[in-house]
Amino acid sequence: MNTELMTVAYIGATILFILSLGGLSHPETSRRGNLFGMIGMGIAVMATLMGPRVSGLSNYAIIMIAMGLGGVVGIIAAIRVKMTQMPELVALMHSLVGLAACLVGFANFIDPSVHFTGSEKTIHEVEIYIGILIGAITFSGSLIAFGKLSGKIGGKPLLLPARHLLNLGLLILTLMMGQWFLKADTIDQGIVPLLLMTMLALAFGIHMVMAIGGADMPVVVSMLNSYSGWAAAATGFMLANDLLIVVGALVGSSGAILSYIMCRAMNRNFLAVIAGGFGTEGGKPATTDPTTPAGDVQPISAAETAELLRSAQSVIIVPGYGMAVAQAQHTVCEITKVLRNQGINVRFGIHPVAGRMPGHMNVLLAEARVPYDIVLEMDELNQDFPQTDVSIIIGANDIVNPAAQENPDSPIAGMPVLEVWKAKTSIVMKRSMASGYAGVDNPLFYKENNRMLFGDAKKMLDEVLANLAG
Repeated sequence: MNTELMTVAYIGATILFILSLGGLSHPETSRRGNLFGMIGMGIAVMATLMGPRVSGLSNYAIIMIAMGLGGVVGIIAAIRVKMTQMPELVALMHSLVGLAACLVGFANFIDPSVHFTGSEKTIHEVEIYIGILIGAITFSGSLIAFGKLSGKIGGKPLLLPARHLLNLGLLILTLMMGQWFLKADTIDQGIVPLLLMTMLALAFGIHMVMAIGGADMPVVVSMLNSYSGWAAAATGFMLANDLLIVVGALVGSSGAILSYIMCRAMNRNFLAVIAGGFGTEGGKPATTDPTTPAGDVQPISAAETAELLRSAQSVIIVPGYGMAVAQAQHTVCEITKVLRNQGINVRFGIHPVAGRMPGHMNVLLAEARVPYDIVLEMDELNQDFPQTDVSIIIGANDIVNPAAQENPDSPIAGMPVLEVWKAKTSIVMKRSMASGYAGVDNPLFYKENNRMLFGDAKKMLDEVLANLAG
């Protein structure tokens, strides 16, 4: 394939990637978006393999072996990984992008066939340095995020003394290593500062994500997605690959925009998230202090819940991470079908940071084949709660906490939440009275119109469904 034909293929792939991002912006078009992305990637890979830069049987043999191994790993992951494990899988995939950027950067630096002089040499070395820097931060940070999301590492933030000064020191050392690297005349001289910088970047990635609490993990996932895109773009500059630059920029910018949306949804700014400290081990029992909500909770049984739902005209269901853990989305869908067949208006309210990654709840509901048109975002639905008979909260906590509006001293004060307590009756499904990932007590539990349905979400919902069907 000549250069002109490869350029045309790259342009076509770029258009498909843009269409893919557009399709992924809505659940109803997400399948088509995925298809566009797969076709675009296929075209990109084939065009690169057939391009003028790849030649020789040995190169193709190595590439095909690597692609085969990667394909096998991808197929196994697609078969074995559960929908509830998608957040940690995404984090793990981000780490591989960062690792690839590091390896490509080192390979490009020590490649004896790559020769530049003067200003071109400086520019190329800056590209290598930045690519490896971002890649190393993405790699180590994503591995820590994987550990936190999968429960292998606790969600509690690691707040070292003078951690901000530590980060500043790492930044200064990185700049010093960069100056040393650019002044090196040979590969042997330049490899030392490059390796030192890589170790500093790996340490920074670990420290950065370890300092971020469990409540901010959705922002972390989108942030690492952005980092992986910029790492890919830097790799594209290293390899003079226009498509890799464009795709990396698309992923990096879309991830940055998504991070901004996530931060707005939590009433936090990006720097506050990076500074860390918001979140606990994943829920703690309610404490007793002057600001702790007071009162008695009112438990409810599955049969009583079914009766309330049966007599309602309007129901809003708010899913949270508890639904994902219990894998209760299919039972939720069956309950929705029964209620809708009885003429009851059922809708779902989705908070932007529900679950452990952006769109987590949407994916689970789509998997269970809940109709897209009744799955609504928080802003579309909040005004309807006063006219709702029953709001049922399945394993959610912080995103329905009225303290965000009622208590200006609360850590989540000002955070937009789903106003479920404004319904005639709210039903919270939880295993216990433990707080959510933000570690904040929830006064919703004690409101007069609220009922608590304790137990495993899947088991309780199965009982509710049985009573509805009976």
